Amino acid sequence: MGKKKFMDRRKYTEKLFEKELLRNRGLGKEGVHDVVIVLDHLKPSFNIGKIFRSAEAFGANSIHLVGINFFDPIPSKGCFRKVKAHFHETFDDCYKSLLESGYTILGLDSNTEDYLQDIEIPKKAAFVLGHEEYGLSFDLNDYPEIKRLKIRQFGVTESLNVAIAATVSMYEYTRVHGAKA
Repeated sequence: MGKKKFMDRRKYTEKLFEKELLRNRGLGKEGVHDVVIVLDHLKPSFNIGKIFRSAEAFGANSIHLVGINFFDPIPSKGCFRKVKAHFHETFDDCYKSLLESGYTILGLDSNTEDYLQDIEIPKKAAFVLGHEEYGLSFDLNDYPEIKRLKIRQFGVTESLNVAIAATVSMYEYTRVHGAKA
């Protein structure tokens, strides 16, 4: 894709996001579960919208977006308007907000030895997912309270796509704590 086409697509996406953000004001509702997804400096591509779609499907409480000014809302299939969204400039702001609300913060990190499927997931859980190429925007060592986890995989691929990892995390949470239909 040429630079001009990329810039035109970016401008279109930013305008579309602004339109959806105006529609979203006050409409997004907290889901039936106490699971939160934190998206740390993700690319404004299709992944964020897909995560909103999964969050709505699994009844997530909310999504916290850190350092994300816009994203393509089309893949959310309207779920950006249905899921409560919180925007933060820095991870530290988000972190303090979640701790004040009683959340246990779980950072997905492929460089750890602890698996999501092997822990007792807290009732109030916040899963932090970072940029697919660069990972988390902060040093996990600066936040020793954050439990590092990875999703068990059996192939040679080092990590999952961020939208898939968020969905697996929400599935695992609802498998353990899910409200009965």
